[in-house]
Amino acid sequence: MTNTPRSFKDKWENNHDLAFAETLREGSRLRNWILNRNGFASAEDLASYLQDKKRVLDAGCGNGRVTALLSRHVPAGTEVVGIDLVAAEVARANLADYANVTVRPGNLLGDLSELGNFDFIYCQEVLHHTGSPFEAFENVSRRLAPGGELAIYVYKRKAPVREFVDDYVRERMVGLPYEEAIALSAQFTEFGRALSSLNQQVSVPALDLLEIPAGDYDVQRLFYHFFVKCFWNPDLSLAENHAINYDWYHPEDCTKHTLDEVRDWFARAGLQVVHSHSDFYGITMRGRRAAATN
Repeated sequence: MTNTPRSFKDKWENNHDLAFAETLREGSRLRNWILNRNGFASAEDLASYLQDKKRVLDAGCGNGRVTALLSRHVPAGTEVVGIDLVAAEVARANLADYANVTVRPGNLLGDLSELGNFDFIYCQEVLHHTGSPFEAFENVSRRLAPGGELAIYVYKRKAPVREFVDDYVRERMVGLPYEEAIALSAQFTEFGRALSSLNQQVSVPALDLLEIPAGDYDVQRLFYHFFVKCFWNPDLSLAENHAINYDWYHPEDCTKHTLDEVRDWFARAGLQVVHSHSDFYGITMRGRRAAATN
């Protein structure tokens, strides 16, 4: 058995509120990143999309931050369900004031039939941590009602130097207890903060063998995209930044994927892709199950 469940249990139990407020704060970079990668220009666009959804599932809800975002934008009477393998109690406490939300433990590789079917399933930033991402994807997709849609986000395979450094650091961090791993993660935070403080743009030529496209990059983002995960977001606390770097390096199960591979998942599950977005970090894709025919 890998360290991944323990890794995330420690993460959430030590960081109940991680990125919760920023996910809900209007105009925040984090909220806009979630909305925009899913094809929504604004929260109003999300609400418009959700207006005909009667049951919504956040599969792998963590501390419930996106569950809360969804709950705030569904119509009255819509049921929102969150499930998580290790953080259900944390999410339940965070969402106690959300009357339309139910949270329960759930394993994306386990039997989910008792949940029933859903018109929309949000399953993002979690499949790559299951150890069997396609099997988890396929299992979750079975909970779609006819005409329902499943939106996922998985890590994208990155440039070769970044992949090498990620693997090197992860191999040395996975066996460490939480406190030691967080202390090391803090060093990556401080590195990212130092680079960000330069506030400098650089123009770089293409490095084809290293898969670095020509372009203009912020210095911190140049390192972040192609060399080392050194997350820094000044809108989050230091502890939150540390936890996000820990989230990347400490869990042993951390698969990366290609756009063609993820498209194949949807085809194999019988879902029609209706939205796709790929950036330096990951792949977001939404697919629809065929509507019922009379």
